[in-house]
This record gives sequence, structure tokens and C-alpha cells, in this order.
Amino acid sequence: MRLYGKKSYLKKIFSHESKKNSEKNISKLNIKLIHQIFDTINISFIVLIFTLFFLSLDSQRKWSNTYKTLSKTRAMNNNLIDYISQTEEFYISELESLNTYKKTKPKDLIYLDKVEEKKESFFGKNFIIFFEGVRDSKYQRGY
Repeated sequence: MRLYGKKSYLKKIFSHESKKNSEKNISKLNIKLIHQIFDTINISFIVLIFTLFFLSLDSQRKWSNTYKTLSKTRAMNNNLIDYISQTEEFYISELESLNTYKKTKPKDLIYLDKVEEKKESFFGKNFIIFFEGVRDSKYQRGY
């Protein structure tokens, strides 16, 4: 062993190597700790992203159902408005027609006697039509 000043050379090398090793161990521990912190943060972000993703899907489903219900309600309201406008138009025309008609009294009415209807037989009616056709030369025979 060679002496280096008051200290031995071997001790100098050993102490210098041990400092490097201890610094490497400390830096490895720091790196492991930093990696563990980043892993925890990344996992937390992934869990947060998936949670928000499923919440947004749920809210989108609820909004779709609400929109479908609102569309049906709007269609029913449009139909109801159409029915109301048709009813109003009918009543307005009825009110206007009241002014055009004259109110009658019993002395304004004309009473007619009931006329009896003639009943003709099918054979007699067709015979008359045939006879008139022959007389008017509708039906001609030969040349």
C-alpha cells in the first residue's frame, strides 16, 4: 500500500468510490420516487378521463331522450294548433253565415202538397223506349 500524504491511497480510492455509489443510490432512489409519483399522476388522469367519459355518455343519453320527448311534444303542439285553427275557422264561418241568412217566421214558409210518385214497371218502360226508337227510325231493318 502506498501512502498518499498522511492518508493511504487505497482509502482515498475507496472513500471516493463509496461517495459515488452513495450518490448513485440516492439518485436512483430519487428517480424511482419521481417515476412513482408520475405513475400515480398518470393513473389518476386515466381514471379521471374514464370517469368523465362515462358521465358524458350518460348525460348524452339523457339529452337524447329529452330531445326525443321535446320533438314529440312539438309535433303534438303543431297538430293541436292546426286543430284549433280549423275549429276557429269553422266557428268564424258559422258566425258570418248567421248574418247572411234571413230569420224566417211561420208566415214566410211555403207549404207544398205532397205529390204522389208514379210507379212504372220495368217492362212497360223499356217497351215504350223501344216503340219510340222504332218510330224515330233508330232501329232499322235491312236495306
